[in-house]
Amino acid sequence: MDLESVHQRYARCSRCPLHRGRTRIVLGEGNPASPLMFVGEGPGADEDRQGRPFVGRAGQLLNRMLEAAEIPRAEIFITNIVKCRPPGNRTPHEEEMETCITILREQFVAIRPRLIVTLGSAPTRALIDPDARITRVRGQWVERKGVRMMPTFHPAYLLRNPEAKREAWIDFQAIRDAYREVLAAPR
Repeated sequence: MDLESVHQRYARCSRCPLHRGRTRIVLGEGNPASPLMFVGEGPGADEDRQGRPFVGRAGQLLNRMLEAAEIPRAEIFITNIVKCRPPGNRTPHEEEMETCITILREQFVAIRPRLIVTLGSAPTRALIDPDARITRVRGQWVERKGVRMMPTFHPAYLLRNPEAKREAWIDFQAIRDAYREVLAAPR
């Protein structure tokens, strides 16, 4: 199934209680053939209004980080572990992530990324290790079924803790280097 079909299939999703409070579902955006996928926690207020991931303050910081790392946002795919805004921008609950991970898995199958960056603890726990603590695992590549994954800080965390930007920049340099390697390798 291609990405457009996946998105059409879930455009009116009501599989978990989060759908009740949403304005718009935020399935993701970007290049459907990208070898690099970013997975955040969940849509915030701006994302819920626009139906697009990472468009608020955290998204603006992510854009600056991508630009500094010379990774064009339009060339990658960006999504979240949950597709509807949790109330008050809280961290998604385990059962919400477990419900939405079906959509994410179908997105993975359609896109077939070779690199995945998890932004924050929720997607890191859902995709890499349920017991992971982002402060301990960030910046470390993990390989699963031929896909390399790196957890790093969520841009919203960096807005609240600017002293962590240095560590995040180190991660983004490693992401950039891995992305360039994948682009240069035959597919």
